[in-house]
Amino acid sequence: MNSIRIKQKALSNAVKVLTLTLVTLIAQGCGGSGSASEKIVPIDDFTPVVTQTGIIAFDDDSKTAKPVELFLYYPDDTISNISWQQTAGSELVFHAGNSKGIAFTPSVSGDYSFQVNFRRNGISEALSHTVVVSDESNQVSARLGHAVLEGNDVSLRANIENTALTTDTIVWQQTSGPTVTFSETTAGKSAVFFKAPAVSADSLLTFTVSASDGTNRYQDDVAILIEDAPTISTNENTAYDSRLATVFPFNANSPYANVLVNCVYINTIDFRTSCRLNELPLIAQDTTTPTIEDIMDRVVVSHRWMGQRFKEFLQNSDQQGDFKNLLRATTAIVISYDVRPSYYWVVTGAIHLDPNNLWLTPDERDTINEAPDYRASFGDDLNFVMPWRYVKNNNYASFFYPENMRVTRDASDGVYNLASLMYHELAHANDFFAQSNWPNLNRNDRILDAADKIIQSTGIQSDLLSTSLPLNGTQMYRLAQVRFQGESATSSEKNYSPSDVTGFFSPEHAPQFYNYTSKREDYAMLFDGFMMKARYDVDRDVAVTSQPQSEGEQYIVTWGQRGRIGDTNIKPRVDYVTRRILPEFTAASNIISNLSAPIAMEPGKTWSENLAISPTVEQVNKSSVDALVDSVSLNKTKSQRINANGPMFYEKPIPKRK
Repeated sequence: MNSIRIKQKALSNAVKVLTLTLVTLIAQGCGGSGSASEKIVPIDDFTPVVTQTGIIAFDDDSKTAKPVELFLYYPDDTISNISWQQTAGSELVFHAGNSKGIAFTPSVSGDYSFQVNFRRNGISEALSHTVVVSDESNQVSARLGHAVLEGNDVSLRANIENTALTTDTIVWQQTSGPTVTFSETTAGKSAVFFKAPAVSADSLLTFTVSASDGTNRYQDDVAILIEDAPTISTNENTAYDSRLATVFPFNANSPYANVLVNCVYINTIDFRTSCRLNELPLIAQDTTTPTIEDIMDRVVVSHRWMGQRFKEFLQNSDQQGDFKNLLRATTAIVISYDVRPSYYWVVTGAIHLDPNNLWLTPDERDTINEAPDYRASFGDDLNFVMPWRYVKNNNYASFFYPENMRVTRDASDGVYNLASLMYHELAHANDFFAQSNWPNLNRNDRILDAADKIIQSTGIQSDLLSTSLPLNGTQMYRLAQVRFQGESATSSEKNYSPSDVTGFFSPEHAPQFYNYTSKREDYAMLFDGFMMKARYDVDRDVAVTSQPQSEGEQYIVTWGQRGRIGDTNIKPRVDYVTRRILPEFTAASNIISNLSAPIAMEPGKTWSENLAISPTVEQVNKSSVDALVDSVSLNKTKSQRINANGPMFYEKPIPKRK
């Protein structure tokens, strides 16, 4: 069997990836400009063969603003303990220093040297390489070369440095390696997405992206290393049946470092053999007064910067201790480039965070997979939209930076998004494992079994809410399954007008459309909306609008409200969940009772025109005026995104028992 495996690897290497010589030739062909009618060679014209190992460098014709990739390539050997370091040249930034591939973007010309230390088949080795960067600036940049496991989702982005080039002239082509298929919805755009193909040995893929100014076509190249990985079991007890990214403990000396990854984020997790609480307990089972270091001992990441930004968030934005207290109901925090949307999963007891809420620099953002939330197209055939947003001082509380903007943002820019996400996901965790249940947990139980026992004996907190203070609205439940769960709409549902939906929703006892997704989401949405108001004085808007029929068409409001959690019928439900999720917040009940009544939007106006409906600027204090002025000035460089398909988070459903 081993000899067959070796032959398969040799064959794969022979037909699926480039020689170093061909890499150089392709790089030379893709770095500069040519005529607009220049032929782009199709992949079928290449017969790539790999005969070399070591550092494979995609650095020929290197220029400023042109990303460079270096890969450690030994497809027939076992490689471990990888560590890349820059040894000479102006300081560069790369965020995958422990992987087989790194990428970086020089901003000045000069010589840049690197060393990689690693173990090959158990023996320590080191290699070095120097990149020579000219002072010529690149016109089109393809980001970001990296190493992924077979089956991983991959995204690549083209950044245009030359303003004379237009995005509608962008063309992507694969030039070597096992063939991939770009997503139909993204091919030919600024970004392309694909799934890493199956390989029998580590394999290199190369791509070119080009754009035209009407006279010349400029190109850049980018490479991806696909790593061979064990086949994912098709057994019905497999917890994750799609490829997960490689992650590692943020704190290497964590007392749980040896079990964290295997317990919470790896393709070998099996429902029948998943971790028990004596292997990876809830944080509350170790301490009910956790420190930030206690929490960081439970963090696993795909890139180290993600854990560092999360730590800084806890240090700088958790002054009341809410998040440290709420995290006690979790076993771990997973932050990985392939998490989208964020979610909580009771199978492992971990929350999973989309790092898009954490990045500060363009280089950090480059490492995040851009694939859209898989729910993005759900409910497109409905005749209405229910957008929502967080607002403060008559302006958006948070802003969306378009992906093509290579900017450095301040940590404060992401606080509201990350805080609302944390309140939501941790509400799920504290729903399944409320404080009242902690003393009764059996450490010999699997995490999922422990939750099952609570469900079977008393029901979890969201079950009790649905009995004590239920939602009604049969139509809203059905429409939520279409919009958020991807179910097909009936002909009647497709014909519901915004006025019809207003009649269904406005008298109901839910603050948002997303509450109707499930009892679990109802519970979490009540909590996160209130906590954002109580801690940050941030309100949530919700409306029923028309469904735009063309790009750029405005959302026209039929009905809408700001601060709907202040509705008389909703306040008791908010109080119910807050008392149970965060009993330490003793002032919550008084704050809830004093919440102002919702502010109505003006029908017939657009969603944007209904932004300034709170008391006028003259009625708020000077600090609020200053904040408003600052946020308006930021609007010159940021854009707002319509949130029409629910939050960028959810509670991953509890699986049917096998």
